[in-house]
Amino acid sequence: MRRRDFAMLFGCSAVCTLTAPRALSQQLAEVPRVGVLVSASKPHPFADALRRGLERLGYSDGRNIVLDVRYTQGRSDRAGELAAELVRNGVTIIVAHLTPAVTAAIAATKTIPIIMAPAGAPLQSGFIKSLAEPGANVTGLSAMNAELGGKRIQLLHDLIPNLSCVGVLATTLTTDPFSTPFVADIQAAGTTAKLKISPVLVGGPNEFEGAFSIMAKDGAQAVIVQGFFGPYAKAIVQIANGYRIGYMSTDRSAVADGGLASISANYPALYEQAATYVDKILKGATPARLPVEQPSQFQVTVNNRTAQALGLSISPRLAAVVDEVID
Repeated sequence: MRRRDFAMLFGCSAVCTLTAPRALSQQLAEVPRVGVLVSASKPHPFADALRRGLERLGYSDGRNIVLDVRYTQGRSDRAGELAAELVRNGVTIIVAHLTPAVTAAIAATKTIPIIMAPAGAPLQSGFIKSLAEPGANVTGLSAMNAELGGKRIQLLHDLIPNLSCVGVLATTLTTDPFSTPFVADIQAAGTTAKLKISPVLVGGPNEFEGAFSIMAKDGAQAVIVQGFFGPYAKAIVQIANGYRIGYMSTDRSAVADGGLASISANYPALYEQAATYVDKILKGATPARLPVEQPSQFQVTVNNRTAQALGLSISPRLAAVVDEVID
């Protein structure tokens, strides 16, 4: 090789070596980074469901989008710390799973788009101005968990013909402020149905036994449990069944663990649906003008074995509206 050719080859090699990392860094910087704040501990189906939804829209985690997933371990204080971290890391969007994560994200930023995935009662909680026009940097999905009190009371009435008192196991306000609209909705439904409602607010699992003792003294025949306590379903089932109090959940999984019944939105579908908001915002949509979507259908699940153990039965009329009976 001639000396001139060698010099040209070396020069090109040096330039390529210097510019390649720069180009790669620029390419990585252009990939949107989406913060995902999950109001639970690992393992949880939320992140995988969100990835499936994104994949259907042409996104691949690590290729043309990066998901920065954080788990709060069910702790409100941890949610605040993690939301602040995501903001410092410069995420493009924050996808917030359930009300505690949404609350933490809103406290952390007023400019980065926040997607509720879902929130229980976004209007009552003050997250948005209206469903049609959220009005700020928050949009996404509502699970309508604070609007199903009437349906839950009716289902319990169908299961327990002599129903007179229903307990509510909910969080303290500092643990999850969603407990306020959640309990209020059930109390309103109880008043309409002329039932006694016995709400007990607790901060964590070490207070479950005491809460059930109070509800039992009040004569509760069933208890509606706030979704925040879903990770403790197995423990709550044991306590509830010990007191012969029917456990109504806001999530099917607790019924599979031995709870009596549940009415809820299809959460896996909602988790995947959150991906459509990520897509729209990355393509330029403004959160303030992206309408909040609500589920139009709800799943009713009853555990027949638990019902029988409590001396209850599923009537033909009730069977007609139940989507799934677990034996």
